[in-house]
Amino acid sequence: MRAGSLVRVTLLALIWGSGFLWIEISLRGFSPVQLTFVRLALGAAVLIGVLRLRQLDLPRGRVWRHLIVAALLANALPYLLFGIAQQTVASNLAGAINATTPLWAVMFALAARTERRLGGRRLAGLLVGLLGAVFILHPWTDTTASVGGTVACLAASASYGASYVYMGQHLTNRGLPPLVLSAAQLMAASGLLVLAAPLDGLRVPDLRGDAVTALLILGIVGTGAAYVLNYRIIQDDGAILASTVTYLLPAVAAVLGVLVLDEQLTTYLVAGVLTVLFGVALTRDDAPVWRRSPSAQSR
Repeated sequence: MRAGSLVRVTLLALIWGSGFLWIEISLRGFSPVQLTFVRLALGAAVLIGVLRLRQLDLPRGRVWRHLIVAALLANALPYLLFGIAQQTVASNLAGAINATTPLWAVMFALAARTERRLGGRRLAGLLVGLLGAVFILHPWTDTTASVGGTVACLAASASYGASYVYMGQHLTNRGLPPLVLSAAQLMAASGLLVLAAPLDGLRVPDLRGDAVTALLILGIVGTGAAYVLNYRIIQDDGAILASTVTYLLPAVAAVLGVLVLDEQLTTYLVAGVLTVLFGVALTRDDAPVWRRSPSAQSR
């Protein structure tokens, strides 16, 4: 791997892995609906600006129907669910559960029959990954983690997994640049969050400095600039290298949770994440291109 590629992959892992930290801090002043809408709107604004600079146009026609579904599965729903979850769940646990996303993708691919067979290696990987998820949750011990928050994290990760399959079927074969798809998706997701505003988005936010700063970073850098960086990695080094970021996110989330938020790093969490990532590595062996390619989503 070239030095420049290593720097870009590391930087992207730090940006996306720190997203759980910024969510946690943003929640000090904003409701989950508010922070999700603002991060999506800021991210969309960044990408639309980049499209204008590169003289690229947004897609037209019926593709928007698929973009709206993708925006729901890859952006609006998981972002909102992680925001809801992290009101009661530590950021490092949220990041650890997020590592199960590729396993969900395999299961949804089988259900949708885009993957017709599961060889012995991938089946073993799926089972190992699920075992790792059990270690992360360790339900046989007393835990301070909220059941509702944990379920919300699992649902968010499942939504990400479903989005990989949906976009592989309906969007990645249209010849549109990933940057164009990402900008359109974030625009659509922002619109979906406007519809969700009556749920909890109309209360007056607490515009405290740390929450506002965290939300600006989450939107502009983590949901906007990160897409540009991801696109650059895919362009220069290929989607397979870009997908390795998945393996680094839980470690970044865990370390930042300990250093910044004074969260506990348990043996179960570390063992569970390592087991999940080993299972993911097994399931990705000779995997179809749609599953190796990062979808239009950020963390």
